[in-house]
Amino acid sequence: MNLKEKIDSGRFVVTAEIGPPVGAGAEALKKKAAHFRDIDAVNITDNQTAIVRMSSIACARILLEQGVEPVIQVTCRDRNRIAIQSDLLGAWALGIQNALCLTGDYQTFGNHPDSRGVFDLDSIQLVAAVRGLNEGRLMSGDEIKDPPRFFIGAAANPFAEPFDFRIIRLGKKIRAGACFIQTQPVFDIPHFRKWMRGVRERELHRKAAILAGVMPVKSAKALAHMEKEVPGMRIPGELFDRMEKAADPKEEGVRIALETIRDLRGEQGLAGFHLMPLLWESITPRLVEESGLRSH
Repeated sequence: MNLKEKIDSGRFVVTAEIGPPVGAGAEALKKKAAHFRDIDAVNITDNQTAIVRMSSIACARILLEQGVEPVIQVTCRDRNRIAIQSDLLGAWALGIQNALCLTGDYQTFGNHPDSRGVFDLDSIQLVAAVRGLNEGRLMSGDEIKDPPRFFIGAAANPFAEPFDFRIIRLGKKIRAGACFIQTQPVFDIPHFRKWMRGVRERELHRKAAILAGVMPVKSAKALAHMEKEVPGMRIPGELFDRMEKAADPKEEGVRIALETIRDLRGEQGLAGFHLMPLLWESITPRLVEESGLRSH
């Protein structure tokens, strides 16, 4: 079964993500693919943090050839609606069936801070645009032959303020056509559970699969960077203490990730996890094995 079929069947799923190479060589990506054999689908980031990398669509095609089901990330930062729709039609023709719709990090974060951001669409409009393609029409209203049938995803940040707006925005993405939702990494478990209660109260979990983000980190410095750079990120002070006092910070980071999976696995309305091993793809098989997610 592919990702859509697994989610539609009610199966608990696990996705993950890979950062494309900064270069034109495919061998490094092929080696990374070997770490994701027990993952249901793998995101390919789209110039994450506005740093130039190999295109998400090209990487997705390489992953398909390696037997890994890809999810292309599509951001609004770099392309207008003409280019985005063109890229999506091409992606489908290459066998890519999953698309995660994102606004995208601002270009000032990356290695071309003087570049112009496009932002012709926002992420909600992008979700609606992909749904329109699935239904056989461009944003202009023109009909298209041989429409794609993308399984549409979107992102959610349960930790940004104002809190109530997070639930409202999630609802808008789902109404626009999002069928699965991947959240920002969860470190503050009580706050995430509060967000999930809001999701359940509005029965949004019945309309889209909610996948909780889990990120293993290597150091207290990495945690501090996330807290500073990721909007709305909530990281309890006790996690900083654990990482700072740990004899082996990497091992402590793995333990924290495994604890997060264990604590949230039974959360009502949760359909799976999204593993985010930032620049640490090799840790993925261990997370899957030691968390028991391999038997999903």
